This record gives sequence, structure tokens and C-alpha cells, in this order.
Amino acid sequence: MRTVNDLFESTVARMGDRPALITPGGTVGYARLNADANRLARRLVAAGVGPDTLVAVAVPRTAGLMTVLLAVLKAGGAYLPLDPAYPAERLSFMLRDARPVLLVRSSEAHVPGADIPELLIDDPAVAAACAAQPHHDLTDRDRRAPLRPGHLMYVIYTSGSTGRPKGVAVTHSGVAALAASQAAELGAGPGDRVLQWASISFDAAFWDICLALLSGAALVLAPAGDLLPGPPLHDTMRRNAVTHATLPPVALSVTDAAGLLPGGVVMSTGDAVTRPLATTWSAGRRMFNGYGPTEVTVGIAMGPITGREEISIGRPLLGSAVHVLDERLGEAAPDAEGELYLAGPGLARGYLGRPAETAARFVADPYGPAGSRMYRSGDRGRRRADGELFFAGRADDQVKIRGFRVELGEIEARLSAHPAVELACAVVEGGLAEARVVAYARTRPGDPVTGADLRAHLAAALPAHMVPAAVVVLESFPTLPNGKIDRAALRRAPAPAAAGDDVCGLAAEILGVPEARPEDNFFDLGGHSVLATLLARRIRREFGVSVPIRSIFEAATLADIEGLVQAGS
Repeated sequence: MRTVNDLFESTVARMGDRPALITPGGTVGYARLNADANRLARRLVAAGVGPDTLVAVAVPRTAGLMTVLLAVLKAGGAYLPLDPAYPAERLSFMLRDARPVLLVRSSEAHVPGADIPELLIDDPAVAAACAAQPHHDLTDRDRRAPLRPGHLMYVIYTSGSTGRPKGVAVTHSGVAALAASQAAELGAGPGDRVLQWASISFDAAFWDICLALLSGAALVLAPAGDLLPGPPLHDTMRRNAVTHATLPPVALSVTDAAGLLPGGVVMSTGDAVTRPLATTWSAGRRMFNGYGPTEVTVGIAMGPITGREEISIGRPLLGSAVHVLDERLGEAAPDAEGELYLAGPGLARGYLGRPAETAARFVADPYGPAGSRMYRSGDRGRRRADGELFFAGRADDQVKIRGFRVELGEIEARLSAHPAVELACAVVEGGLAEARVVAYARTRPGDPVTGADLRAHLAAALPAHMVPAAVVVLESFPTLPNGKIDRAALRRAPAPAAAGDDVCGLAAEILGVPEARPEDNFFDLGGHSVLATLLARRIRREFGVSVPIRSIFEAATLADIEGLVQAGS
């Protein structure tokens, strides 16, 4: 086994000054990126960073972010990504729970409640101190202790069914097999350009980084606004001549494939890909489907798809195993459905500071070497006689919304914590681009709290992708004969959508809300980037006016969007 540092530095030795990063501000070569990371790594070692210590990172998607991540790893530490757009309560929880030794941030990234030492990478004094450091690679003699593949690489927080997010602790152990599998299947290398699409707060970002920087390809970085699904994403990929991109089905569904990735590679991951999407995106390029929860090093299986056959999740990555087991942990027969148990070098160490939850999900592997473990994924699937794997859904209340992993139980727990709420339930309505979480609550008799109040309560504690599109206050819940909430009945009775021939009517229809008023904000009503793309598309179709998606994001109210439509008519 080798660490990320070993693999990256061996790539640098081959690539020299060839492009490593392509950014709006210019190109950064491998040698310069490596030297900058080495200098910063020495500064981090001096600040107490070493093997199995965590460094919180809050830096925009720039060349500086890649330098920081590599520097943390070179120092021997592990990174904890923080998205400054997350609610203050969630960021504070992550810092308290993970207890990093240092926060590395840029001056524009404010992290509230960070009661730990900070390092501002754009502080001139810090830049000068780093510039004075040697630029050559660090060895174990330069670190606080020797670095081994079993040491932590990153900690990514996922949604938790109990209402508490869980930090998944991933080590370097699975990176070599991941890089080898990427090389064998996806074939990125010198001259190729890999899009860095996923937020650094999600492990999919590490897939992009590995695919580029461990192969000699260039990593394409762009501001978040230029990566919005639809025309912005299409333009960014075309302008930068991207050859390899990993995108969730919801992004593919609203982005025009024409002219993108000619002869290149697109990989779908994060959710189930449909036959129409596969047909569209596999034409003129190679297309793959990938599978893997955060509890493994990004992925555990992948395979090609063409749109002409049943869509699988492929086969396990090199050195890994996916077991389809029955309730007695016996191997399921070919084509028989069972639970997916995952094994191999990429398995996470477990949940940070949660030994009981770790023991419940990371169990002994009766099919592997003595002492080995496997992860009980909670996913259902089957294996065809030829070894091809197929995903069949979840066995619990975890869902995927726009490619993001969401525990409905965490939403329900947060909603139930409101003093006015007596009972709460969350369900998913719609599919693919229109998929949304709707929460329902029964409140104390006589309490004047509204659904909008409860949604604001959730927005103050949950990241944007977990905030329900709407919270509906009910006098009573539909129930099953056993007395449990009838979730299917709730899904069958969505709030009636308003019809209309203006922007408010279109917004209400797209969002699935009873009413959208001119003074309402599209995103406060439950909108997100994909639904903004759909709104722009509907406006163009209904009124013959092109409203940029960026303008929809910048509009304070629906009346402002209506004004743009009127101006363009």
C-alpha cells in the first residue's frame, strides 16, 4: 500500500511542468503545485499537524484549495472540509465533534465558533513564511511521526439517522487500488482534462482529484456558479475542453450533452441512472456507472453502460469485494436480491468518536482474511450469474436527493426538536431533477407556528440540500393498520400546484407548492440549482425569453424574475 503523497510525488517526477491545474486565473504546473504544497506542509508541521491529526479546511474552489489539501496530507495530517455556506450550528458541531488541531482558511471564508488556532493562507505574513521554507518533498524525518497508509486521510461528515451527523474516517489504505482502477477503466492521463465538479465537502471531490493528479491529467477548477447544471455547466466543460467528468444523474438530466466530451469519458454516480440518460450520454463518448458510499474510499464498484442493456453498477474495484448476502449473512443466489456488504482496502476506519455505531456497521468479514471487516451498507442489490452487480434501492430511510446522501431520520429529528412539534415525518416526492423532500408536522393545539416557520428552523441547522422544499402542518397523520404513519399516503397527496401563465405560476408548478407570490424568493420556497435550471428552461419555452440561471440566483423575489422576462420580451 502507498499513501496519496507517494502516488502524487511519483506523478510529479514524471510530469515536471506539465499542467496540473487549470483555473480561471491561469494554469499551474505539477512542479509548482508540489513545491507550494511542500512549503505549506512544513508550516503545518510546525503548527502541530502530524499523522492522525485533523486540519479543518475552509477555502474556495481554487488552486489554493488544492495546495492546502496536498499540504495537509504531506504533513501527515487528514483534512476536514468545511463549507462556509453551511449553517453556523452545523459547522460548530463538526468542529466540536472532530476536534481538529488547526483551521486553514482564506480571509473570505468565515467559520463561526472556531475556537482553535487558525492559519489564513492569503495573509501576506503567512505567504512570506511559507515562501521561506524548502520546496522539496517531505520525508518521515520532516514529519512529527512516520506516515503510514493506515493513517487518516480525510473525515467527511454525512447525514445521521439519529439527528447527529457522523464523521466518516477514511485512511490512505484504499487510494492505490482506487487510482489503479481509475487508470484501468477510465484511462485519464497526460493531455486529458478532468472536471472538478463535486464540492470538497463530499468525498466525490476526492475521486476527481485522484483521477487527475495521480494520473498526470489536468484538474479543471471553476467557481461554483459556473458549475450549475444546465447551460453554465455545459459552457464550462466546453470552454475548458474537458475530457473526463463525473456527474450525478440529476446534473446530466438538465445539461445538454451536445458537443461535450467528444471521445471522452462521463461517469454517473450518486444516484440511479436512467435508460434515457444512458442513451443520450453514451453516444460519442464512453459512459460508466459508479457505486460507493462515503464509508469506502469514494467508490467500490463501477462499470460501462451503453443505454442498450440493463444498467448495472459494474464490478468491484481492484482488491475490493461486494457481497450480496441474505439475512443470515449467506451468499445470495445469482439474481436473488440481498443486502450489499462491502470489503477491501478502501474500507473506512469507521465513524469518528462513535465506537458503538462503528461496531454496528463495520462487522467481521467471514469471506475475507482473519481479522478483516466488511461494511453493512444498507443498500439492496443482486449479482447476475456473470458477476455483474445491480443496485435495488435502500433497506432504510436513507435517500439520495440530487446526488446528496440524506437521512430522513435526521430531518425528522431536527423538526421534532422544535418546541411546537408533536410529531414529524419526512418523505421524498418526485423523481430525478424534480425529487424533493417534503416534511409534515403535527403541532401543539393552538400553537400559531406555520410551515414556513418550521422550514426556517430547519434551514438554521441543516445544509441546504437537506432542507425540505416545504413543511406542511397537519391536524392528523394518515396511519397504517399497525398505527404507523402511512408515508405512501403522504406521498400520494402532495400539495396542489398552482397553475398560471406568469413566473409565479411556473415557480409554483415547478416547486410543487400551493402558491408562489411576487414577493417570494424562489429558493426560500424550496428551489435549488437544478430547479432553477428547470425554471429558466420553462421561461424560455413559455415566453421565448432567455433568463440566465445566474440571474435567477441573484433575484431577490419572483417579481424581479418577472421583470427580467418583461424586459426580454
